[in-house]
Amino acid sequence: MRILDFMWTNRIEILQVTMEHLVMVGISILIAAAIGLPLGILMTRKQSMTRPILAFANIVQTVPSMALFGFLIPIPYIGGIGARTAIVALVLYSLLPIIRNTFTGISGVDPAIREAGRGMGMTDGQLLWKVEIPLALGVIFAGIRVATVIGVGVATIAAAIGAGGLGMFIFRGVSMVDSRLILAGAIPAAALALLADFGLGTVQKRFSKLLCLVCAVGVLASCSGRERIVVGSKNFTEQIILGEMLAQQVERKTNLQVDRRLNLGGTLVCHEALISGQLDMYVEYTGTGLTAILKEPPVNDPSRVYDTVKAAYDSRFGIEWTEPLGFNNSFAIIVRKSDADSMNVKTISDAAPHTRKWVAGFGYEFIEREDGYPGLAKTYSLQFPSPPRVMDLALSYKAVADRQVDFIAGNSTDGLISALGLVVLVDDKHYFPPYDAAPLVRRATVEKHPEVREALRALGGKISEEQMRRMNYAVDVDHRDAKQVVREFLAQVKE
Repeated sequence: MRILDFMWTNRIEILQVTMEHLVMVGISILIAAAIGLPLGILMTRKQSMTRPILAFANIVQTVPSMALFGFLIPIPYIGGIGARTAIVALVLYSLLPIIRNTFTGISGVDPAIREAGRGMGMTDGQLLWKVEIPLALGVIFAGIRVATVIGVGVATIAAAIGAGGLGMFIFRGVSMVDSRLILAGAIPAAALALLADFGLGTVQKRFSKLLCLVCAVGVLASCSGRERIVVGSKNFTEQIILGEMLAQQVERKTNLQVDRRLNLGGTLVCHEALISGQLDMYVEYTGTGLTAILKEPPVNDPSRVYDTVKAAYDSRFGIEWTEPLGFNNSFAIIVRKSDADSMNVKTISDAAPHTRKWVAGFGYEFIEREDGYPGLAKTYSLQFPSPPRVMDLALSYKAVADRQVDFIAGNSTDGLISALGLVVLVDDKHYFPPYDAAPLVRRATVEKHPEVREALRALGGKISEEQMRRMNYAVDVDHRDAKQVVREFLAQVKE
């Protein structure tokens, strides 16, 4: 009943993202049909085209959805973050069933019927439209139904690149370890898939017209002439809170409208979106900018790190590091408190001898970054019996609490640390650089809208580590809405 209460309370937002999901899938299916049907017909006329066309469509189907989104993001015109890239990916995934069923349906028409048509004087075009397609329509439409169901499922992944849809609830639920949010996205997505399959199977033409109408309305609604500031965030709780904070601050202090592109992928996704102009701002951490973007070695002096990234980002990317928000969210090496107490482990050096019997679990970025696992293992001589398991950052907290892993890297301000009975080990060799959080904003944006710069300056130094930890706890543990948590915090900020 808790999930039903939650869905009823948030019914407006769920309806909104469900419509986003439906429009995204509807547009992609219409485009895929416009491409796939002619290709399927072409294959029936030119047998030499069959193998290359089906090979391409099959290869696309084998590419994991997140990988395909990653490939598309850097491509000019069709890439980037948002619904455009998601629609391109959904079109590619939808091609195979449409092409294959079109080819199969038309090829399966009885040759005697074709001969009878030719005997009546029909041209090849008349034979196609008046005989072959009508007889193959059931098979063709079955391919469209399959493509639609596939599209509904894949579209949930599109939330990772800021395309919206029901995946927003699923990703937020995973990052907060909240089954209500996961089900709030999964249940409507499953219902959409079932309804689409049933509807396309029973009221084909009517449903198609309705879908076209919905898509058209969605496209027109999204085409607004009013200028907007686009705010992004990475895909974990603190970033969602900080992205929402930037959005609300701009809305409070300016007359500009704000588009939220929260819960995107990792650092590189947000960075590329910012320098390409698809985002106007997001919050980054100085140590991350230094090591992950600039590829510089870790430095322990906070002022030096900030000055370095500020100068380099301005000269290389046209991006301004504004005033730090006031807290340092360092990488934190985390173990279960029960293990730390029983083994008298307080520092990473204390833990090093025990790692020979422990299983490590790290996030995707940490396993590869210059300031991540490779350097940490070398600095502290960590020797695990098997390679670390790689998983989503939010899932790593649950994994260590459930004893599936023993040693993880999280964030020092995360609210789940105390909630799940975990403890942060002291970085006694000062391996990790400072990670002071600060808003990044495009120079072009602040030149055009100086009031945005003033709004961000007002947040400088206003968030302590304890305040950030409490906000994370409110969202992660108390399952409060990030928008409300931010609204309450900003109401107390003295400027």
